[in-house]
Amino acid sequence: MSINSHDHSLPRRLAASLFAAAITLSTAVASFAADTVVLRVGDQKGGNRSLLEISGYAKDLPYKIEWSEFPAAAPILEALNAGALDVGYTGDLSFLSVYAAGAPIKAIGGTRSDAKTQAILVRQDSPIKSAADLKGKRLAGTRGGWGQFLIDATLEKAQIKLEDATFAPLGPVDAKIALVAGSIDAWAVWEPYVSFATLKDKARVIADGEGLTPTITFIVASDNAIANKRAAVQDLVQRLNKARLWSLDHISEYARSTSELTKLPEDVLLSAYTAQRTSPIVIDENVVKEIQQASDRSTRYGILPRTLDVSKAVDRSFTAAAAGSN
Repeated sequence: MSINSHDHSLPRRLAASLFAAAITLSTAVASFAADTVVLRVGDQKGGNRSLLEISGYAKDLPYKIEWSEFPAAAPILEALNAGALDVGYTGDLSFLSVYAAGAPIKAIGGTRSDAKTQAILVRQDSPIKSAADLKGKRLAGTRGGWGQFLIDATLEKAQIKLEDATFAPLGPVDAKIALVAGSIDAWAVWEPYVSFATLKDKARVIADGEGLTPTITFIVASDNAIANKRAAVQDLVQRLNKARLWSLDHISEYARSTSELTKLPEDVLLSAYTAQRTSPIVIDENVVKEIQQASDRSTRYGILPRTLDVSKAVDRSFTAAAAGSN
């Protein structure tokens, strides 16, 4: 081999070697980048993580989910607001309460349950027979969410002034204890608490949310996650929608499996799931209009501090894309 021949082949071999190395490196970088897409998702016991795993839609994720379990929706919203989570879920009005305070979040998907599964409960031995008997009574519910709204809407429907009853802001665990102990007269809550209270504590339903509440649970994402993790967030919304549809066709299996995971009674969960018939929604004009009406009522009740434009609180593109892909 001549010196000239060697001189020409070396750069060619070096270039080929560098090109191969570059391809390998770029493939590795792309693979590494894919591996490092992590969605930080807030959950409650027996919630979306359980639903995805039981339905089989937690398999073959093209990203990683870092689950954090919370006792209620309020701390999930706080974590989203603080940037500690990418995605969570909460009732429509709780979401709006935090959004109204300036949280950088949007509703991107969700589900609807039967409004009758929001209810006002009294003890079995209570003299209260209907909403008309709530005047002058002490009523417990979640502040800024479904509980407070249902109490105010029920009082208004019964033509009772809001100030003619006492609102006790209590979360579900404390309110259940207070109702059994007799320190409150009635409790506004949702499933599975309604089924647990009626089946195990023999509580009675004296009013429900039919015609009063949208009963929508929103999937909520931070603005940062929407901007920077959109593909993963979109995929999660689609999987949750498909898992929810699966649950409607497998209510008994879903209740049994969730009972095993959460240690909640299977009969309570079966009752709750059967009553709720929780279905995925597309955030469209009708949903925005419905939530706007509930938002305006919440402002009138003093639950929300100001009038909101709900269309700015939602990102409709995620469920539009999910609907188009199914």
